[in-house]
Amino acid sequence: MMLVLDASVFFSEVPVEGSVWTTPSVVEELNDFHAKCRFEALAAMGLQVREPREEDLERVAAAALRTGDAGVLSATDQDILALALELSALLVTDDFAVQNVAHRLGITIRSIRQRPARVMRWRYRCSGCGRYWREPGECPVCGAPIKRKIK
Repeated sequence: MMLVLDASVFFSEVPVEGSVWTTPSVVEELNDFHAKCRFEALAAMGLQVREPREEDLERVAAAALRTGDAGVLSATDQDILALALELSALLVTDDFAVQNVAHRLGITIRSIRQRPARVMRWRYRCSGCGRYWREPGECPVCGAPIKRKIK
């Protein structure tokens, strides 16, 4: 089985088997001793580190716009999604926004410690006047912040 690992895997003791992959941006997020040791142990067992392809990053960005998660996905989140898409791999993460976009792209996910996320649809509502908009930002009517809400 082919797995793409999010950074949260390195902070836990969840067992991983098979062909294991991650991205350089995930490796950069590993800042504590335990996570670095876990990375080294998995690297010794064959963990591969690779950048995703640009065309897969573009597909991830488009899917994130459609799900409403574009504003909350980090560059690292986009990288692991694109790599899982490219490799047709199972994605191991607890991040709900990542899981939501993965569902949209047809990527199979496995949670680490939390329940798997259900597919979510977002709405954007002004925190001042209550009007609904297509995207977050500043309300053009009253100037208050537009916040993301579950539909």
